[in-house]
Amino acid sequence: MPSYPDRQGLRSVLSRPAYRRLWTAQTVSRWGDVFNTVALAVLVFQLTGSGIGVTGVVVAEIIPVLLLAPVAGAVIDRLPPVKVMIAADVWRMGLALLLPFVADPVLAVYAIAFGLSAGAVFFNPASQATLPAIVDERELIAGNSGLWTAAVISQIVLAPLAGGMVAILGVTPAFLLNAATYAVSAVVLLRIIHVAPAAVDDATEQRSWWSRAAEGVQVIATTPLLRLMASVQALAALSAGATSALLIVLATDHLAVGADGFGMLLSAIGVGAAIGPLVLTKLVSDPRRVGFVFGPFVLRGLVDLVLATFRSLPVALGALGFYGVGTSTGMVTFNSLLQAETTDQTRGRVFASFDAIWQLGRLVSLGIGGLLTDAIGIAAVYYLGGILLLLAGLAGLTRARPPSTTG
Repeated sequence: MPSYPDRQGLRSVLSRPAYRRLWTAQTVSRWGDVFNTVALAVLVFQLTGSGIGVTGVVVAEIIPVLLLAPVAGAVIDRLPPVKVMIAADVWRMGLALLLPFVADPVLAVYAIAFGLSAGAVFFNPASQATLPAIVDERELIAGNSGLWTAAVISQIVLAPLAGGMVAILGVTPAFLLNAATYAVSAVVLLRIIHVAPAAVDDATEQRSWWSRAAEGVQVIATTPLLRLMASVQALAALSAGATSALLIVLATDHLAVGADGFGMLLSAIGVGAAIGPLVLTKLVSDPRRVGFVFGPFVLRGLVDLVLATFRSLPVALGALGFYGVGTSTGMVTFNSLLQAETTDQTRGRVFASFDAIWQLGRLVSLGIGGLLTDAIGIAAVYYLGGILLLLAGLAGLTRARPPSTTG
């Protein structure tokens, strides 16, 4: 693949046909996800009449990551990742088409939500493994920024439209639209230049899928930087799982602003998350600049402490704008560093393992956060979340020692 050392921004990566197709496929797929998420929450609430029933959907989406991530990573490292993405899209398209016909009983809905998440377990790490094959290393931040920004803007713009569609037309059109986006994504991905799987030796070929999956965990455990990043990921998940899910409690009990104020808080996060990557690409192109990788964790930790301390809506809106910036820039730089520091032979398993770490920490955080909120109040949850994020960021800033480069 030719190198373009002087072209490191979003315009650079968008000039590459393969990246444009990856960006298009993933963005269109995200559009469907927005409509599906809204419709699924409405459907389950209609069937169960309880918040616990809606929470069950979240659990159904987390469990496949914990069960399948190791095997998914091994498959991605053994097979062409683009073909894995196409297969995941076809699988999810079929399940989305089934949703309108299994609205009752609710267990069937949970089962399909489980299956859709299982497809994402294969699709998302495969996408992360594909990007380094179609852009240069110093374009990774720009490439990840483009994908992230499109996803965030889609969420901001389409979530209200999805709510309106479901309110007027019901859930079925939203599910059908989701299926159509998976079909479009698969067709677009067919046009990406062939990204071959990493070469494997005969000894690797003869090992079982579970042995290959375990090797991905071993790579993380024996590589100092990856081990550190896994620890940071776990601390961040233990914080963000609770604080994100319980933002509605902060809005009502701590800020006393109600549903309208809660919507404003979400909008502030979305605006910050959309702006962050656009600014980031102007500042850095070297994925190994640890200040840009771990600094955002510190920023988010400080925001949580501000939210726990002050009861002013304007202060909360400003703080959450910065939280959105920290979330998006941190995600982009964190993934870019992972892509730069892993090999073609192990990248899929590493990313799948990090997904599992995140979801496990999120699940634990949801349980602990709910108990703490009932016992001692929402402010304590945000104080604890802020401390965990500060520890994660400071650990990364003080202990990470990647090769020194400029950018």
